[in-house]
Amino acid sequence: MPVDFNGRWLMETNDNFEDFMKVLNIDLATRKIAIHLSQTKVIIQDGDKFVIKTLSIFRNYEMSFTIGEEIEEYTKGLDNRVVKTLITWEGDKLVCTQRGEKANRGWKHWIEGDKLHMELFCEGVVCHQVFKKQA
Repeated sequence: MPVDFNGRWLMETNDNFEDFMKVLNIDLATRKIAIHLSQTKVIIQDGDKFVIKTLSIFRNYEMSFTIGEEIEEYTKGLDNRVVKTLITWEGDKLVCTQRGEKANRGWKHWIEGDKLHMELFCEGVVCHQVFKKQA
């Protein structure tokens, strides 16, 4: 049985987020706002079907996917690109590969104790975020 990602997760740390946004060519004003925001992740998991909502006072983003099924994703409100997204299990980690105009792009989610870790990567730049599960 895969790991249970269900829950509401509140951001605790957000390391190297600005450099990650720079690689995505996100403008300076948006970067300056985004690095000061606290994000909340709401994850709804039903077997291999997921809905992940990323919420903040500035922007919200929602994606739905099934493990192993490639989707076309429009990263509206993020970097506004269309990418081919495939999420798979690697052990207990959710691993996302995004194909598009940026190379080596994607993310990983995993849980350690009551913490949700997210590693965002693109063109060699890595951002590590940690979220704590809300009771």
